[in-house]
Amino acid sequence: MAQSAREELGTTDAPEEDQVVEAFHRIVDEGAQRLHRSWREVLTTGLAGGLEVATGVVALLAVYAETGSHLLAGLAFSIGFIALMLARSELFTEGFLVPVTAVVAGRASPAQLAKLWSGTLVANLVGGWLVMWLVVHALPELGATAVESGRTFVEAPLDLRAVSLALLAGAFITLMTRMQHGADSEAGKLAASVAGAFLLAGLVLFHSILDSLIIFGAIHHGAPYGYGDWLAWFWYTTLLNVVGGLVVVTFLRLVRSKELIERERSAAGA
Repeated sequence: MAQSAREELGTTDAPEEDQVVEAFHRIVDEGAQRLHRSWREVLTTGLAGGLEVATGVVALLAVYAETGSHLLAGLAFSIGFIALMLARSELFTEGFLVPVTAVVAGRASPAQLAKLWSGTLVANLVGGWLVMWLVVHALPELGATAVESGRTFVEAPLDLRAVSLALLAGAFITLMTRMQHGADSEAGKLAASVAGAFLLAGLVLFHSILDSLIIFGAIHHGAPYGYGDWLAWFWYTTLLNVVGGLVVVTFLRLVRSKELIERERSAAGA
């Protein structure tokens, strides 16, 4: 009877709660679609994502070279996130909320999540590597800027500061994803993209894909550091991005949506 009285007031217990329910179902439906892609679709979508993020990196380097301001460069980087959103491509670090929610809701398997994550990660890096090779040869002055910027990451010791920067990056980009799915208009989604880019690039957080592309550009330009230095930074940054996205944001959303998840799992027969 309590449940019936609650439903009389709306899908849940308040009008604003109805919007949360609608956003939850959008997230689950989209996550299920993404997780049921074939390997070909995962790799091509991830490759496109790497190419599009690289456009933001180019803008970031160009603005930083001219202004020396990380904050302005962060705003310029939003071009990459806007391109990702409009082109419907895939970025590895955007996979910490939507696909995970679909798996928890019983609409896909952990193996499918592993396929999406691994294929997207590799494809993002390959696409970004290719674009940065072209950029450095077309605009060598940006290569010098990439060398300077890349030192921030490859020379960073694995200490509390580095861990915190990587955790925040994972949390902030997952929050950006949540904001985009909660927005009812394209303008709201664009605003979320700009906000996410400003936080990630403007504050120079440790983001596994964005910063890898900067490092790749530096290596293409002949930086005094190489792929071994990149890998020593990349492994822990990627791991902590995942932890930041899952624990700080996704876990809280899953707890908030506990009843909805139980209904979804029951409907899916999980």
